[in-house]
Amino acid sequence: MKTKKKFIIVIVILLLIGVFFGGYKLGSEKKEPKISESLLQNRLERASQLISLDYIYTNMSEYSDVNYFYGWEVPFTEKKFIISYNGSIKSGVDLKQMNISISGDTIDIKLPPAKILAHEIDENSIKIFNEKNSIFNPLKVDDMKDFTIDQKEKVEKDAIKKGLLDQAFTKAQESIMEILSIDKINEKYKINIIKLN
Repeated sequence: MKTKKKFIIVIVILLLIGVFFGGYKLGSEKKEPKISESLLQNRLERASQLISLDYIYTNMSEYSDVNYFYGWEVPFTEKKFIISYNGSIKSGVDLKQMNISISGDTIDIKLPPAKILAHEIDENSIKIFNEKNSIFNPLKVDDMKDFTIDQKEKVEKDAIKKGLLDQAFTKAQESIMEILSIDKINEKYKINIIKLN
């Protein structure tokens, strides 16, 4: 009877030691953090400056205006100037409109099309040539302001025609893959980047 009790006590002690060390080993193993949609969304939104493309340009254009009276050009009312300046267009993807879904080992990242985020003209680079003013039709600040707005629109259209927004979307895809490769997420998951219409 005594040997039976000793045997049971030894077995119970061995079981307790086994459970203790087994639990310790499981607890000490480094657990992979769970990837969630919100975690990825926050990580990518914080890197939104990296996911944009800068288009630097120099432009030269002529402004000309003259007064007309019943379809006839009024003499001595012509005003004009030629202007050159440097500018930059920032284009990219608005990551606040991004949609991320995770299913098994696949991450789907849906991005809106790229768009122009900012357009600035470097005021220090502005040079005016061949300025012609008229007493009867003087140059005004509004002339310069309207001309600048018009030129910005023309430069943006030209840049889009040359593929600026396509390049910005491609840059966004590449940047996202680079960011996800830092934690090797791209090695553990299949990542699909989808362009929304």
